[in-house]
Amino acid sequence: MVVLTNKRIDHVGIMVKDMEASIRFYTEVMGFELKGRLPHTNGVIELAFLGFGQSDETDLELIQGYNDGLPIEGKVHHFAVTVDDIETEFKRLKQLEVRFVDEDITTLPNGYRYFFVSGPDGERIELFQR
Repeated sequence: MVVLTNKRIDHVGIMVKDMEASIRFYTEVMGFELKGRLPHTNGVIELAFLGFGQSDETDLELIQGYNDGLPIEGKVHHFAVTVDDIETEFKRLKQLEVRFVDEDITTLPNGYRYFFVSGPDGERIELFQR
């Protein structure tokens, strides 16, 4: 078995069709902070990086202009955001114009709890409490 040291997931990339709508959703609805935005060197793709303000966190990368023809789930099924109080987040998002994948909060046998919502391009976002 190979053991990797000092390794972590740096970011998760999500293909989006409308960068402005996606940035608005992730900042205003999901509580992310926009860390940076830049054009790719190829002149076609635009990138935006979001997070929660922690220097060593895994970023969410939004990618516009690469391939709008990917299936809704693409190659990434979902990404998860840890929350302190799953019920509060569930109630908060129910008050907003958010598409829910799950109608209720699921509790796993180990006590972890989660639910899924959809982002602007159908990407799945799991809100997760340990």
